[in-house]
Amino acid sequence: MANHKSALKRIRSNRAKALRNKYQHKTTRNAVRDLRAATEKKEAEELFPKVVAMLDKLAKNNIIHKNKASNMKSKLAKQVATL
Repeated sequence: MANHKSALKRIRSNRAKALRNKYQHKTTRNAVRDLRAATEKKEAEELFPKVVAMLDKLAKNNIIHKNKASNMKSKLAKQVATL
């Protein structure tokens, strides 16, 4: 167990950040799932910019790798274009 005040605070803050990251990542995964399940082009085109913004935010905060975000955006753009 940590003995210093700063170490205890770091443990608390890390736990809070991990929880926030987990929530944002899960929310983004659900949004991607909903976009992939969309069958109407109009609906997909409305969802696409929101999902892209979420992926960019995750990449910016190092929750996912920037290349993974780019790959997902590319694949989703292709899928929306083929609807």
